[in-house]
Amino acid sequence: MSAAIGTESTPRAAPAACALCAGEGGALVWRGAQLRVIRADEAGFPAFYRVVWNAHLAEFTDLVPAQRSHCMQAVALVEEALRAHLAPTKVNLAALGNQVPHLHWHVIARFAWDSHFPGPVWAQPLRARAPEHEAALLARRAALEQDMAARLAQCLDGA
Repeated sequence: MSAAIGTESTPRAAPAACALCAGEGGALVWRGAQLRVIRADEAGFPAFYRVVWNAHLAEFTDLVPAQRSHCMQAVALVEEALRAHLAPTKVNLAALGNQVPHLHWHVIARFAWDSHFPGPVWAQPLRARAPEHEAALLARRAALEQDMAARLAQCLDGA
């Protein structure tokens, strides 16, 4: 990919209320020239990440093909790290943007014990939260995020 990858699409002016333009949008795991990966603060979902395009764009097709590939490579790298460290039952990928119309992908490790599984994280809970499982996952999160950042830097820095 070209080093000038970010100059190929035309970002729109960011609305004053865009939370992903005003701040990181969560705990920063890794930042590159084109995108960043953050951990979302979602109660009951300690392995909920977002791949956020840095420039304010609303739709995936606002990116040119090389940028789309770059973005999806980041999504895949986040998923790979989640699978390697946490062995989730499933990894959910979603790009909605209905609440925050700024291009971002949700990458969420899901487990049979989570309160909403197998339903979506945005649905009503199906059972009580499992604090002992959440705590065990939290204990592994630092190593997960170090590896995630290393994978992203190795594959995407300079791209």
